[in-house]
Amino acid sequence: MGLVQPIATRRSATGIPTGKLAVWWLIGSEIVIFGGVLVSYIILRHYHADWTEEAAATNVWLGGLNTFVLLTSSLFAVLAHYYMEKRNDAKKASMYLWLTVVGALTFLVVKSFEWTHEIQHGYVMTKSLFWGFYYTAAGIHGLHVIAGAVIMGIIAIQIRQGKHYNRVELIGLYWHFVDIVWIFLFPLLYIAK
Repeated sequence: MGLVQPIATRRSATGIPTGKLAVWWLIGSEIVIFGGVLVSYIILRHYHADWTEEAAATNVWLGGLNTFVLLTSSLFAVLAHYYMEKRNDAKKASMYLWLTVVGALTFLVVKSFEWTHEIQHGYVMTKSLFWGFYYTAAGIHGLHVIAGAVIMGIIAIQIRQGKHYNRVELIGLYWHFVDIVWIFLFPLLYIAK
């Protein structure tokens, strides 16, 4: 590449580059947040048989579509890393990052249609504890999707400018985490009826 990397990219006290270590610390803290929400949901669902009826009102097809969209966007993140790391092709890496952003935006559009329909039919956050958990967990996840899309767009621009190539891998790690969280949310909120 021939570019000088910032010291934070090269420095490592643990054998792991500091940027990657920071992302893993972030993911670890996020696991605590989502883990707490999901474990609380599972425990409470065990004691509330009426949640089965309420969960039946969720749209499995739209949730499934969003699962497909996020998994596809994760593939694009992998391809971005591949083209940057193995092929040294910033142009293709940037293109795949933008395709990942399109996946994130598609997820958010589908989610907005889904929520609009649910709210119009009276399934609001204050209707019951189930809907409170549903909107909280999906909302926190949605905020992570937005953050990932914004950061990915910034990185896509930077690598096209010849800067911060290592960040493609870092945002990919974060994006895979966002996808894995959805893999847990989808069956718990949509399928387990």
